[in-house]
Amino acid sequence: MCHELDIVITPLHHDPPTNAIACVFMSSCFHPRGKYSFIQPLSQSMTSSGDGPSIIEFVPDLTTKKRKGVYRPIYADVFSKDTNQGGDVNVIHLMVNPFSGKKQGESIAQQAKTTFEKKSIKVTTHVSASSGQLIELAAHLTTETTDVVAVVGGDGSLSEVITGLMQAKSQCRIGLIPAGTGNSMANDLKIQNTEEAIHRICNGNFQHLDLAKVDMVAGLPGSEQGHLTRYSANLVTWGLGVDSTIKAEKMRWMGPMRYDVGILMAIMANNRRHATLTIDGVSFEDDFTLFLIQNSQTGGSLLPLAPGATLDDGKMDIGILKKMKRGQILKAFGQLKTEGRHVFHPMVDYYRFKTLEISTPKPTAINVDGENIGSTPIKMEVLPGAVAIIV
Repeated sequence: MCHELDIVITPLHHDPPTNAIACVFMSSCFHPRGKYSFIQPLSQSMTSSGDGPSIIEFVPDLTTKKRKGVYRPIYADVFSKDTNQGGDVNVIHLMVNPFSGKKQGESIAQQAKTTFEKKSIKVTTHVSASSGQLIELAAHLTTETTDVVAVVGGDGSLSEVITGLMQAKSQCRIGLIPAGTGNSMANDLKIQNTEEAIHRICNGNFQHLDLAKVDMVAGLPGSEQGHLTRYSANLVTWGLGVDSTIKAEKMRWMGPMRYDVGILMAIMANNRRHATLTIDGVSFEDDFTLFLIQNSQTGGSLLPLAPGATLDDGKMDIGILKKMKRGQILKAFGQLKTEGRHVFHPMVDYYRFKTLEISTPKPTAINVDGENIGSTPIKMEVLPGAVAIIV
């Protein structure tokens, strides 16, 4: 007898003792009507045109104490592959966002430049004068494969530089000197400070990093300006999360706390959000609260959004928060703030995918790597190991 789904439990990596998160992969045995029935169904109208995404099942860490009613999940390894030895670094191109975080980008860049030059490394410095200009500056760099392009800024600055380098088809290594507000990628890479970042760049060791090619409408709803392509290394969000960051950007004077205030304001508004989400050929149409589309494990002000995410597994993770009441959202947010325990919330599902589309009845805002820059409809494709990042 053929059931609606044949389910196989498979380790996320080949070494189960170091990573106890498991994925549930869907087989090719479909319901006659062409619909999937998941362990945790998202809707009654989910149609398939492909093999479908994989469900992520999180394993609780029983060595931790219960908080918010659940244990902490066991986190995935940030990288699944061994580090590559980079060899000598002779040229570094500093890409500086002077407006990131506490606006210390230029002073941090000068500190890095002084240290690099003491090591007889040639340094060029390129300072952005406006939002988005790092894309153009990076695209016009003349680089060799042995060069390092070092980003002095946050996650949005890293996204801009990567986008420019992808446009130029550059093969150089990318370094990160954190100077932003959230610094999520630096957090995943365990780069604690400027000195640590400089040390790693001088060593030149690297990992291959997955990216997502993101095609969307340029501009927020009401000010659309045609087509936009960006390359994401960190995250893409839709729904309540974007609403909260739009509100947070109006309160930059508050520092990282603005993210908490922004999300509380968005929770209280609890706007209706209807969308059709398609991941790896499987479509879900329903009302949703939030999509957390992650390459890295953290986002925003170092929030543990995707404990199962790995930066080089050739896929991205999506956390789907179904339509919830305010109290349910507050509970899920409280669990998220306590080491990512929201993954066990009954109204939250996680999947792993290679392609994604979001369409909505009317344009809704999209946030890419911490920047509110686009609107639906949106298409995403994961590019495995697209760039080399200094670790």
